[in-house]
Amino acid sequence: MKRQRPLGWLWAMAMVGLGAVMALGLEPFGLWPLSLLAFALVIAKAVRGHAGRVGWLAGVGYFGAGLSWIVEPFLIDAARYGWMAPFALLFMACGLALFWAAGFWLGAKVPNRHLGLVAGLTLAEFARGYALTGFPWALVSHIWVQTPIAQVDALVGPFGLALLTALVAACAARLDLRGLGTAGALLAAGWVYGLYALSLPDPAAPQVTLRLVQPDAAQDAKWDPVHAQTFYDSLMTATAAPAGPLGKVDLVIWPETALPYSVEEFPDLPAQIAAQAQGAAVAVGLQRIAQSAEGTRAWNSLKVYGAQGQELAAYDKHHLVPFGEYIPLGDLAYEWFGLRAFAAQTGAAYTAGPGPKVLDLGAKLGKVLPLICYEAVFPQDLRTPERASWILQITNDAWFGTVSGPFQHAAQARLRAIEQGLPLVRVANTGVTEVIDARGRITASLPFGTSGYLDAALPAALSAPPYARWGEIPALILLAGCFLWALRKAKSRKA
Repeated sequence: MKRQRPLGWLWAMAMVGLGAVMALGLEPFGLWPLSLLAFALVIAKAVRGHAGRVGWLAGVGYFGAGLSWIVEPFLIDAARYGWMAPFALLFMACGLALFWAAGFWLGAKVPNRHLGLVAGLTLAEFARGYALTGFPWALVSHIWVQTPIAQVDALVGPFGLALLTALVAACAARLDLRGLGTAGALLAAGWVYGLYALSLPDPAAPQVTLRLVQPDAAQDAKWDPVHAQTFYDSLMTATAAPAGPLGKVDLVIWPETALPYSVEEFPDLPAQIAAQAQGAAVAVGLQRIAQSAEGTRAWNSLKVYGAQGQELAAYDKHHLVPFGEYIPLGDLAYEWFGLRAFAAQTGAAYTAGPGPKVLDLGAKLGKVLPLICYEAVFPQDLRTPERASWILQITNDAWFGTVSGPFQHAAQARLRAIEQGLPLVRVANTGVTEVIDARGRITASLPFGTSGYLDAALPAALSAPPYARWGEIPALILLAGCFLWALRKAKSRKA
């Protein structure tokens, strides 16, 4: 076997740079042609050798650039935690790049390396979407969110669309007329299908008016007792504002952890809030605290209150952010070693709720699937046994800065709407507050980084698309077919 020449440092830097260019396809840039070109060049290099190293280096560049917002939480209190920011970005980029390294290495073992790399990268995206609680942020399929091709997500889901994205890049990477023609044909087919899906008529929308409240509370002041009353007053003022052209408001929505006080400590708060809502129900993001034999526990929660302040429905966030909302094995660390700072039971972290839950809000408001912040990243968490009539995401994107994080987060919410064929209402403390229809189009929004409220009509739901019914099965069939086709092509060449 001919020994491969070492991958020089200039080539290594080039691969990191191409990975960073790939990330320009993500929000807020949306430069998908540049992203595809860089992707094709990475695959072309990996086909020639050192596939695992090429995949890792490109992954470092891609995740380093695409997830640069990860430094923002450390800058909230920069004097204490700012030094951690570059290490957090470096470790995350290098760690996530290992998935790509493994996928590229495996794909290069298939005789038809172009198709093998397509399958390997898709398998890597699957793995990081599910392994170790999953982190399917910045999937390669996310470059399509601003284009008609995003409608393909309703058929095969984000991982199936990732495979098709890699296939386009791999065809282009062949650098011949046949490959470029195939890549162009695949793009054209996806674009035409998307235009067709977007041209279909929408069902009649329910006559529901929602009020989305965005307080724009800075993260470094959000929990400051000095500012708590100011934020609470702004929420109450928006809740009490007169109805606009759409008429009576049916549901007022406050964002994630909007309530700066504890209902357990101040039980009259729900009645106070309801009194300002003029008969509308109010969905409130708050922290729920409870005492038990295990100690004090807290949940990141959503509660819906009726006109008299009575609780109509409740949901506890179940898919928590590792190291952000809880420390993995934190309770065991407390029980075994007495490390209280890591344990949810001592109140230093959140406790996970039991799982996804559809809330029945009555005949008028219908059935809603609540998501709190990070939960909108996971397409698998939206496939519940009972189908909702709409999706509600409350979030606090102040953690993500103002450059890319909030916009990437909102883009993923748009894909969830497409995959489920359901309208999605997104209410942010600060960030992107908007109403998204069942095909991922934005029908109403508030300006970014402002304090205010928006009255908006709830769009109609569609019938369940293939992804909502079958989940990852279509994508897994495509993945298996890709591997088998690569093997078949190799055999036919030997014959």
